[in-house]
Amino acid sequence: MNGAQSLVATFLASGLDTCFTNPGTSEMHFVAALDDQPDMRCVLCLFEGGASGAADAYHRMSGKVAATLLHLAPGFGNAFANLHNARKAGAGVLNVVGDHATYHLGYESPLRGDVAGVSGAISHSVITAQDAGGVAADGSRALRAARMAGGQISTLILPADTAWGDGGPAATAAPPPALPRPDPARIAAAVHALRQDGAALMVGGPALHGPGLQLAGRVAQAAGATLMAPLLVGRIGRGAGTPPLTRQAYVVEENVMVLGNTRAMVLVGADRPVSFFAYPGKPSLPEPPDCAITDLCPPGWDVVHTLEALADALGASAAPQTITQAVPDIPEGPLTQDRVGRTLAALMPDGAIVVDEGITSSRGASMETVAAAPHDWLHTPGGAIGGGLPNAVGAAVACPDRPVIALTGDGSAMYTIQSLWTMANERLNVVIIVFANRGYQILRLERMNLGLGKPGPNAMRMFDVMDPDLDWQAMARAHGVASARAEDCAGFADALRTGLKEPGPFLIEAVV
Repeated sequence: MNGAQSLVATFLASGLDTCFTNPGTSEMHFVAALDDQPDMRCVLCLFEGGASGAADAYHRMSGKVAATLLHLAPGFGNAFANLHNARKAGAGVLNVVGDHATYHLGYESPLRGDVAGVSGAISHSVITAQDAGGVAADGSRALRAARMAGGQISTLILPADTAWGDGGPAATAAPPPALPRPDPARIAAAVHALRQDGAALMVGGPALHGPGLQLAGRVAQAAGATLMAPLLVGRIGRGAGTPPLTRQAYVVEENVMVLGNTRAMVLVGADRPVSFFAYPGKPSLPEPPDCAITDLCPPGWDVVHTLEALADALGASAAPQTITQAVPDIPEGPLTQDRVGRTLAALMPDGAIVVDEGITSSRGASMETVAAAPHDWLHTPGGAIGGGLPNAVGAAVACPDRPVIALTGDGSAMYTIQSLWTMANERLNVVIIVFANRGYQILRLERMNLGLGKPGPNAMRMFDVMDPDLDWQAMARAHGVASARAEDCAGFADALRTGLKEPGPFLIEAVV
C-alpha cells in the first residue's frame, strides 16, 4: 500500500467518504487510490472554488467533513474565496493539496509555489506530509483538526513522492476534543442580563436550526428577551414551526434602528454585531452606546449545552411560540423581486434547502418566505461572491432527498458558472433561479451608502452586465441543464413547478 492508498483508507475508516475534486499531475497517485475505493464518492468540480464551496455546504447540511482535492498553490488559491466563506460559516473542510515531490521542490519549476503560505492564510491547521510511511497518521490528524470547534478548515499538503512511496497501515482519526463550555458564574450573569428590559439573545451556529433553534426560542421566551440572529449565517431554519427571530440588517442606518432599543445583549454562538463595511460618519458598531454585551459562548464553543444551561436557570420548560404557515396566492403581472419571493412561498415544498447568493435581488424572496413551508436557508456568511452555485452542489450531495433552490444574481452566478455542469453530471435536484437584472446591483447600493452621488459612464461600465446580455438559457444548455425564461408571474410559476417536479437540475432566468 502506497502513501496515497493509506490516506484514502484512513479517511474511510474515519468516516470521511466524500471528496470534491479538481486534480492535477501531482495528485495522480491519490486519484488512483480514490479510484480503488468505490465507497468514496468523488465529485468533479470544474473549478477549485466549486470544490471548496461544495465541501462547505456539505458540512453545513450533514455535519460531516468532506475533502477537497486541489492542485498545488495556484489550485488552492482558486479555492480560497469559498474557503473564506466556509470559515465564516464554521464549516469543517479538509483540503488535500498535492505538491511537487520533495526532491523536485529545489528547482524553480513553472508550478512551484508556496503551498503552505497560501493555505496557512485561511486554514486553522496545515500539515505537510514528510514521508509516505507517515501519511496515514498525518491524514488522521488533519481530519481531527477539521472536526474541532464544530468545524474548521484543515489542509494536508501531500508531496507527490509521499503519495507514491511505501505507506504505512491505515489510521483512524481520534475524536476532536470536547467543546469549551461557560462556567456557572457566566451562565448566572447571562441570565441576569437576559432578564433586563430591552434584552436580546443573539445566537448563531447550531442555535439557528433544528433542535438548537427551538431551544433558543424557549430561552428567549422565558427571559422575555428578543431572539436575534446575524444577517448572514451558514444555516438557519425558517418557515412554519420555527420560533420568530429578528435578523440584523445590511444597511447601517437600518441596523441601528433594529438594535435601537437593545440595552443588554447576550451572545451565544455569534459574534458581536458589526457593520459590513466602514462608511464616513457612520458607526462600525450598530448597538446603542449603553448596550451591555455579554459574550457568553463564542463560536466554536458548546452552543447547545450553553442554551440548555440557560433554559434550566430560567425554568424555560414551555415550548416556544412558532410561526404559522401562510400560503400566499400566486401573484399576477410582470415579474418583480418580491413577486418571485411570493411565488416561491406559495410553491416551496416542505424541507427545501434555499441557497441564497442573490444579495440585493433575493431580499424580497427572504422577506416573503418567512411563513412558508419549513425549510433551511443558507447564506454566504463570508460575503465572498461565487459561493452560491457550489453551495447548492454540496447541499444536494449531502441531502439527496431534499429539494435545493439556489437564488443567485446574474453577476454573482458568473463567478462559478461551471457548477452547472457538476449539477448535471451528478443528476442533482437543484432549481437555480437567476435574477437577471443585468448588473451588480449591490455596487449601486454601496455607492449610494458612501454618498458618492450618481454614477457616471465609467462607473456604469463597472456596474452593468450588458452589451452583450448574458444568454442564460444558452449557458444552461451548454452545461447540460434544462431551463426556462420567465418575464411574468405566470411563466415563473410554471417554470418553478417544472423545476421542482422534474429530476435533475433546472435553471430559471427570472427577468426582473
